[in-house]
Amino acid sequence: MPKLADHGERRAQIIEALMSIAGSKGLHAVTMRSVAAEAGFAVAVVQYYFESKEKMLLFALQHLAERLQDRVGRQLGAVGADASPLRVVEAVLVQAVPADEESRIFHLVWTTYAVLSVTDPALAAQPFLAAPDRMQTFITDRLREAQDAGEIDAGLDPWSEAAGLLAMSAGLGTGVLLGQHTAEQAVRVLRYHLTRMTPGREED
Repeated sequence: MPKLADHGERRAQIIEALMSIAGSKGLHAVTMRSVAAEAGFAVAVVQYYFESKEKMLLFALQHLAERLQDRVGRQLGAVGADASPLRVVEAVLVQAVPADEESRIFHLVWTTYAVLSVTDPALAAQPFLAAPDRMQTFITDRLREAQDAGEIDAGLDPWSEAAGLLAMSAGLGTGVLLGQHTAEQAVRVLRYHLTRMTPGREED
């Protein structure tokens, strides 16, 4: 009896193939045929799971959002439940730096999606692109907690500081991709600015 296909596994393989192509050649190189070849499937198999390239790209975007949530969750688990609010902020910002192959591909593909959404209404309407807004809220709340705990200056505006830190993190990540600086340098810059929020605090 022929083995029944594991639909979830095949769908995951297709998306991983898409991510591999997007990470090495750019999102413009993603086609139904190129993804099929990368995954080792016939084009008809990819078409069975995704009726069009657009639907495949939207599913991949959801996949990216879930991976972002997983990465943040793992990083927060690593710092521990007793970590201070500012330490949590540092951990979240540092994990966004493309320091390994997974995070490099993630940053590259996510940034490409974000740029495309400016002119693509279908992409712009996807709730998954709201992840940066949720991160803004998360960082703002942690900075407010840091103020209450006396970790950072009481005169700072948590929302503005969070917006600046996230913009800095995104810009530094792009700089790492372009070879303008290393991941280690990007992390050092982030920690430098966090330290400046807390007079007298030494960098880890």
